[in-house]
Amino acid sequence: MANRIVVDPITRIEGHLRIEAEIKDGKIVDAFSSSTMVRGIEQIVKGRDPRDVWAFVQRTCGVCTTVHALASVRSVEDALGIAVPPNAEMVRNIMEGALYMHDHAVHFYHLHALDWVDVVNCLKADPTQTSALAQSISKWPKSSPGYFSDIQKRIQKFVESGQLGIFANGYWGHSQMKLPAEVNLLAVAHYLEALDWQKEIVKVHTIFGGKNPHPNYLVGGMACAINSDGAGGLNAERLAYVGKLLQDGKDFIEQVYIPDLLAIASFYKDWGAIGKGFGNYMSYGDFPTNGYADLSSFKFPQGVILNNDLSKVHDVDHRNGDIEEFVNNSWYNYSDGDDKGKHPWDGETNIKYSGPKPPYEFLNVEEKYSFIKTPRWKGLPMEVGPLARLLVGYGRGNKEIQDAVNGALTHLEVPVDALFSTLGRTAARGIETQLVANWTMEFYNTLMNNIKNGDERMANMDSWEPSTWPAETKGVGFMEAPRGALAHWIKIKDGKTENYQQVVPSTWNASPRDPKGQRSAYESTLIGTPVADPELPLEIIRTIHSFDPCIACAVHLYDEHGNHISQVQNIASCES
Repeated sequence: MANRIVVDPITRIEGHLRIEAEIKDGKIVDAFSSSTMVRGIEQIVKGRDPRDVWAFVQRTCGVCTTVHALASVRSVEDALGIAVPPNAEMVRNIMEGALYMHDHAVHFYHLHALDWVDVVNCLKADPTQTSALAQSISKWPKSSPGYFSDIQKRIQKFVESGQLGIFANGYWGHSQMKLPAEVNLLAVAHYLEALDWQKEIVKVHTIFGGKNPHPNYLVGGMACAINSDGAGGLNAERLAYVGKLLQDGKDFIEQVYIPDLLAIASFYKDWGAIGKGFGNYMSYGDFPTNGYADLSSFKFPQGVILNNDLSKVHDVDHRNGDIEEFVNNSWYNYSDGDDKGKHPWDGETNIKYSGPKPPYEFLNVEEKYSFIKTPRWKGLPMEVGPLARLLVGYGRGNKEIQDAVNGALTHLEVPVDALFSTLGRTAARGIETQLVANWTMEFYNTLMNNIKNGDERMANMDSWEPSTWPAETKGVGFMEAPRGALAHWIKIKDGKTENYQQVVPSTWNASPRDPKGQRSAYESTLIGTPVADPELPLEIIRTIHSFDPCIACAVHLYDEHGNHISQVQNIASCES
């Protein structure tokens, strides 16, 4: 008989994600993914001016900030036939590129690395050997024996105090932690450095958008105008500072993140055979360089891979019935039956909670068990995210992507099949971060050259005036958020938002089963995973964290007096 265990919450960003796994003979034989808080932003924006919707839906998530605003604005621009000028396109790409650099580095060091790195074990390291290792894999200046010795002393104080602070509640000493003490010390030192660096790269968002999270740069002009004389706006000095921030970020990624990733991955090559799912991957494509309508200009190509077959890439169409959402296992209901799929333009967000009242031991997975809907592409589950983007790009014949992927596989001495795994998912995030860092510098240089050449083209804003709109119209805005394919669909009627639906990356990956019983990515990739100690299910966390789960698309419910309507009590937690 299988033993069911619960990990809740499983994310290190915020909660709302629960995994229940059934273990038999040391391996997972079944798994269930549940979001335990409802998302209702689609309801909030109904009846509002479409030009204001971006400001509401941007608050869907503050982790991958700006992506929902961009998808929303693109959906309205699509509905109204608005095309942005080249400089606006470059600023959007720079803002998104800076987000990727920040988000992926934070994920590796602060959300995922401690699944592989034993912090306490670094106290056994020889700082001189760690220094030699660091200098053998990178030119990063902070690599002296004295530097690593000082880091070791800082960790020693944490341990001696009995309070590990930011390193508390890890699975230190777990039998599946395989890194030598010197590699652990290297990773811990760079964990701390990444804390300092990540607050610098977000300054790009504050310069163009006034603040981070939720910068304002998409509608009505940026927080600071780009003026040739710099009067009251962005002068040459501030634009040069943006270039420095991007270059510093590129250096950190190339000299710290990538060497650390490859060094750690080399000790966990067996994870190239763990965390394999159903083999379907989807990318919407992003980073346009010749207009949002020209898919061929996207740095990340668009497409679908089926059954791990990279020889054929299928196209994605957001406008027909290819994409549908189901609610048969979700705490929502459709007016015409819960077993039918709906295209997002016709989607509904009708909450119908029928689950257990907390505290409870297990979910009733025979019925509805999540606040996440279940999206499908032509009836098939899809994995989205960095791995999907690289595989689609590889299959499309993108030479930059192919060279980057082949280089990593050669360095690690693992076969192509290792990509379809937990290890591959983690490696893909690092590979694409390096690609995006290079592209973002290209976007910055293009913007600077355009400004120097006097290119001040503006968008035609006549279409932004409601009196010019048709009585009814609709649009879709799609992009590749750091965690994967993101799209917002809007219907506009009589100048107001008639319907609005957003399908976020974690909806694709974390959703419950569809009416055919097909598992989505989280549930599928856990099947067959070995678990050495069910009381310390490190292996579950490794695979789920490889997706960089973020369920902030869920929101807490309050009544008009500010009291909780629903509050979930954790049963078993990997973080507490």
